[in-house]
Amino acid sequence: MGLLPRGTRILLPRHGGAWRVGELLGEGGQGAVFALEADAPGDNRRLALKWYRAEAAHPVQHAALTRLAQVPAPSDAFLWPIEVIDGPDGGFGYVMPLRPPGYLPIADLLTGRADASFSAVTRLCMGLADCFLKLHAQGLCYRDISLGNVFFDPTTGRPLVCDNDNVGIDGREPARVLGTSRFMAPEVVSGDAQPSTSTDLFSLAVLIFYLLMFHHPLQGRRELAFDCFDREAERSLFGTDPLFIFDPVDDSNGPDPVIHGAVLQYWPLYPPYVREDFTRAFTVGLRDPAKRVREGVWRSHLSRLLDSIVVCQCGRENLTEDGRPMRDCWACERPITPPVRLRIDNRVLVLNAGTQVTRHHLQRDYAYDRVVGEVVAHPTRPGLWGLRNLGAGPWRVTAPGGDPRAVDTGRSIGLLLGTTIDFGRARGVLEV
Repeated sequence: MGLLPRGTRILLPRHGGAWRVGELLGEGGQGAVFALEADAPGDNRRLALKWYRAEAAHPVQHAALTRLAQVPAPSDAFLWPIEVIDGPDGGFGYVMPLRPPGYLPIADLLTGRADASFSAVTRLCMGLADCFLKLHAQGLCYRDISLGNVFFDPTTGRPLVCDNDNVGIDGREPARVLGTSRFMAPEVVSGDAQPSTSTDLFSLAVLIFYLLMFHHPLQGRRELAFDCFDREAERSLFGTDPLFIFDPVDDSNGPDPVIHGAVLQYWPLYPPYVREDFTRAFTVGLRDPAKRVREGVWRSHLSRLLDSIVVCQCGRENLTEDGRPMRDCWACERPITPPVRLRIDNRVLVLNAGTQVTRHHLQRDYAYDRVVGEVVAHPTRPGLWGLRNLGAGPWRVTAPGGDPRAVDTGRSIGLLLGTTIDFGRARGVLEV
């Protein structure tokens, strides 16, 4: 069976009733993705259907998809296979959620077709670490983490992972896809290993480096020695002789100031703990898969980075080390005013205009969507800011030299340094 003509009627047993093939959404080497529309008056539900070309409709792929469709998605960040559909002549495809409008390929960030703030890109990287942590926790590996398999919301940074037909059981299923060039772990490039959870960790680190540094971690001066970037060059640079461009011991593959100027500008913008993670991932982690940076470490450190972003008086976001400015503003080049910080235990949250205190900040559970407080402007006094209680119960607040008082839901407190706030589940103090 070839690609499906528009209007083809398909029965979906698990979703009830008949559906019709809608517009073509995308096409690749394996097949094509179509919109699916419920074939009933007034039913506006839509899904997506990936249909395989005859040469790609392999029984092993069908069996793997059938298994995936029987387990829940690791998180809602995956456009997960939810039903496998068979054609009359051996062809098949799978149904998945439809990508919402507004999501863009993350490759658009690197090409300049999309723009996003530091905070949105940090949330994107943190979301990727979170969703692959949950995938791996189910004993699954993705096997093809790369720029081509992720979409993102440029405002919120929320990721969506597509092409989940690559997913398999870690260590138990043969890989029909080894990965994408420049994202594969060295042991896969050299032919010494199959894709696995540990090779996913390498690919994830490359992807995060790309998104934060706008460059590949292994492409430095050594690439300039090759007459052409052919298979031999790729095997050497990414497989048999990889070397981190910021290797602290061997700088022979360092960035060229002319060719690789962007990464030289971005690298020092990030606090030491982020640079240390990348150094670990692309030095000892190149050779020893057991020493690669785990998803949970990326998630923790990226959340710390997100909570430390300071908005300069010029309106641009700047990266800091826990709220301590490391340099002047990258945009206006003026000194950054030290911000008010909310310290809860050993972590801080920089309080910019509109900053939200969430359940994560109280419990470290990454529930950034559970808002308990927000920085708001005073209604009548411009330039004066406060923290409004948006939680379910009162806070117990103690100003310096004052007595404890209750601040009910909907009420605000001024950002007076030295004030302590008992949120119920945690206790914080305002400081600089």
